[in-house]
Amino acid sequence: MLARMIRLSRATIVALLGCGAQAFAAEPIYGPLTYDRTVSALARYNDIAARGGWASLPSSVKELKEGSAGPDVVALHKRLAASGDLAATHAEKDQFDATTSEGLKKFQARHGLSLTGTVGTLTLRALNTPVEARLRQLSASIERLKNDGFLFPNRYVTVNIPGAVAEAVENGQVAQRHTAIVGRPDRASPVLEARITAVNLNPTWTAPLSIVKNDIMPKVAKDPHFLAKNNMRVIGQGGVELDPATIDWTNTTSAPFSIRQDPGPTNSLGQTRIDMPNAHAVYLHDTPKKGLFRSDVRFQSSGCARIEGVRDLAAWLLQGTGVDRIAIETEIDSGQTKTIRLARPVPVAWIYLTAWGDSDGDTQFREDIYKLDESAKDIAGSTLSARRDSADMTPTGGISAKAKPKPVVASSLKTDER
Repeated sequence: MLARMIRLSRATIVALLGCGAQAFAAEPIYGPLTYDRTVSALARYNDIAARGGWASLPSSVKELKEGSAGPDVVALHKRLAASGDLAATHAEKDQFDATTSEGLKKFQARHGLSLTGTVGTLTLRALNTPVEARLRQLSASIERLKNDGFLFPNRYVTVNIPGAVAEAVENGQVAQRHTAIVGRPDRASPVLEARITAVNLNPTWTAPLSIVKNDIMPKVAKDPHFLAKNNMRVIGQGGVELDPATIDWTNTTSAPFSIRQDPGPTNSLGQTRIDMPNAHAVYLHDTPKKGLFRSDVRFQSSGCARIEGVRDLAAWLLQGTGVDRIAIETEIDSGQTKTIRLARPVPVAWIYLTAWGDSDGDTQFREDIYKLDESAKDIAGSTLSARRDSADMTPTGGISAKAKPKPVVASSLKTDER
């Protein structure tokens, strides 16, 4: 008889539906309770470490599937039981069964991975990450949250960079959750706070100078038709359009012009841009490359965040303006560029949390893609720089993350396409 299956938590069910799904009464990743829940998660993982943590698994576990049997299955069961993803009563069983698959799915949901119920390369890497590294991630998150001064108003948006996910939060609950694509390690998305002020439909895209020099110019040098194929124009001083044939595209040391892409479905920003003035010149936007949202590794932008289902997010932001989802589609179908200002600016926070405790008592982990968890100095710097960048923000009524005293936590750390 099969051992009792682990009950899937609400967070796991949401993950099963996909990050782009509408959430149902789910608490946000980033909210006024995140700090305390992450402190509790650290205590749980300290207990796991005190019990010896877990052993690494051999690569042969990737060959296991339902019906497999043997010592590799036992090792997998023990690993899942050690982190609470499988009942302890199942730990010694040598048969890979439906309970094993459900335990793996719970583990995968906690690590932001596709719920396959089998061990792939990314799942094995997460399984073999030692408990000491998980403690460091939790300590890093606590340090960031402890230094955080974000006020949680009735309506706000967050982008968690390591999780590559965005949430629209209303009255303390997730109104929408969206899969995102964020900056690759060499073009990292910044930690920041800002205010979303407008939605731009059928936007043009003016490529940042770094992208012009590093990406576009070498492509035009190889293919003189690259600009025409991608509906791009060369704009000189005074807004005058230049003939691409008059430019030396091999000279990337100088670019006294800009590259502007016309609106349309192939525009690098897609057909929707969400404006949020900030010192880093980043924003939220659509993308013509929607297939990238299906990947578990979504660090492919040049700093901005591409949002799956961005039109739904735009409609949520535009509540109170008279512009609903149908009106957005009508405007996009017109092909005309249009900027619609929000009835009231909505605060947005781009955060860097690689570990946190959730509302179901589970602990979530994501890869430290930018390697920022390695020193307390880097953590303090990434948090405080965001505070400086947003120092002119006037809080709108909400709940302060510092609403109650926070316990002192001993740290294990050492002292566009955009």
